[in-house]
Amino acid sequence: MKAVTIKQLKDELSHKSANELKELCLHLARFKKENKELLTYLLFESHDEERYIQTIKEEMDFQFDEVNTNSFYYIRKSVRKILSSIKKHIRYSKKKETEAELLLYFCKKLKTFRPSIKRSTRLQNVFDSQIRMATKAIDKLHEDLQYDFQIELNELLDNE
Repeated sequence: MKAVTIKQLKDELSHKSANELKELCLHLARFKKENKELLTYLLFESHDEERYIQTIKEEMDFQFDEVNTNSFYYIRKSVRKILSSIKKHIRYSKKKETEAELLLYFCKKLKTFRPSIKRSTRLQNVFDSQIRMATKAIDKLHEDLQYDFQIELNELLDNE
């Protein structure tokens, strides 16, 4: 089965009643975990972005605490898992402030992680690429926010 375009979906959804739309949303939520998480964000968390960010940071802290530090293989695997989770939450929000804040926090956690990421080229590359992503997100923000995030970014890079 080939999926139709967004425009076709939009047109078809405009012909549905409120009850039919509710049923479609619930069916989507049952179908895949990400759909359920996205609906949860949209319905319950999107109105309080600060709390949403704080919740993700706490989850990130927990995940970093649980990393198996026996070898860099397990560390890399865990860091990739944490990063994919963060990227998913960023996609839900679609806000550049959230993206910049979460990526900077991830980089901060990665930099202070023990054993040091400097001993692994792959982990250092992950750090560098996320710094670039955070910089791109910061560049798209309002000047006042750019200034605040730029200070945080400079502190992160100066400590190297």
